[in-house]
Amino acid sequence: MSINGAMLAGVSGLAANAAALSSISQNISNVNTVGYKRVATEFSTVVNTQSAGVSYSAGGVKANTRQFISQGGQLQRTTSSTDLAIGGDGFFVVTEKSENLTPSDARLFTRAGAFTVDKLGYLQNTAGFYLQGWPIDGDGNANIDPSDMNRLTSINVGKVGGAAEPTTRVSLNANLKSSTVPHDDIATYAAGAMSEYALDPTTGIKPDFEITVPVSDSKGGQRNITVSFLKSETANMWYAEIRAPDGTADGGGTPANLLKSGQVLFTQDGRYDIDGMRALGTDALFDPDNPVLTLDASGGTAPKWADDLGVAAQTITFDLNASAGGLTQYDSASFVQATYTNGTAFGNLTDIQIDANGYVTAVFDNGVMRRIAQVALATFPSTNNLTEVSGNAFRVSQASGTFNLKAPGTGGAGLVAASQLEASTVDLSTEFTNLITTQRAYSASSKIITTADEMLAELINIKR
Repeated sequence: MSINGAMLAGVSGLAANAAALSSISQNISNVNTVGYKRVATEFSTVVNTQSAGVSYSAGGVKANTRQFISQGGQLQRTTSSTDLAIGGDGFFVVTEKSENLTPSDARLFTRAGAFTVDKLGYLQNTAGFYLQGWPIDGDGNANIDPSDMNRLTSINVGKVGGAAEPTTRVSLNANLKSSTVPHDDIATYAAGAMSEYALDPTTGIKPDFEITVPVSDSKGGQRNITVSFLKSETANMWYAEIRAPDGTADGGGTPANLLKSGQVLFTQDGRYDIDGMRALGTDALFDPDNPVLTLDASGGTAPKWADDLGVAAQTITFDLNASAGGLTQYDSASFVQATYTNGTAFGNLTDIQIDANGYVTAVFDNGVMRRIAQVALATFPSTNNLTEVSGNAFRVSQASGTFNLKAPGTGGAGLVAASQLEASTVDLSTEFTNLITTQRAYSASSKIITTADEMLAELINIKR
């Protein structure tokens, strides 16, 4: 019956517009939700099969909800270094628990990057999900596999302890006075007869000049080594010794703290003589092509660090021919312009920084920076077909296609923006306009029902 069909069409209009009202309500209530993606209800007609000779039968309308997941929101600046947004495509990979993950545990995907450090040190967003990434190996690299979720782990910044860096390089910028008068015992020293005393201002020959170099061992302990110089009777030549004056290293000979000795040559214009040092061979303080002082670990073979220190082996490169001066011999007072060393003492964690490529770096108060992990991003063939779950996250569906894990900034994935959050994609002016039109459409559908009801009542009243 056509009147009854009209009433049913009105009912479908009420149901469809009620669904539209639900999506509008969802959008408005999440206008301030970080990373929220708006949804919209779209209508499509329902057409009944028509029979010849029979009056038209109204079908009505059907509501379909559409997700705009691929639509990006504006990035807004925050004050927290662990707030993250994605500039471009991709989703953060998150899990519902932080530890003891198994392949059967759900992996979800979100753009809500308001992460904070929980009591165990894991990065957790406001929905309670834990951020996943690739751990960094000993070479500072992440082992990335685009299809293996099991290589991801929950990023933890609370387990990062203090850090120290051993000294590996020393650069000297100093001058030795060319007109220095050789020591009275220089000939005896040169012959090796006074080697047991060496260049020591208290027990042996007083050196013409000394340079103290601070170094850090593998534990961040602060040590000193001394480079002593004694002018030779031969022009442009000096004798040199490297010692550990505080007894923290053992040279294995006499005296015990002598680590290395040899000759240093200069050119006639006062520069460090590279070619002359090569010609000296083993008599040179350093091979100019490999100027290193190597100390074995405590308990190892001399020269070594003192056994009671318990520190690791260390190789220190001495740069005596730096472009900014280096070691020179001019006829002016002997002086040290600068001593440059790397390495740091033990330091405590002060900050966590995350760069555009997703590398999570621990920053220590001694200047050391150590990479911890790299944030993983997931992309999908059909982003808008992901299935929404509570907590402003999504999971894979058959229509979305499988995930591809990528490092930020590679393979079409966006870059990570630290200290920023992605705003909701809801536009209030649009939603309130839709609210008005939906209200009117609902009211109109109700009029269809009341009108059809009145017509049926008139029909019933024909026979009284």
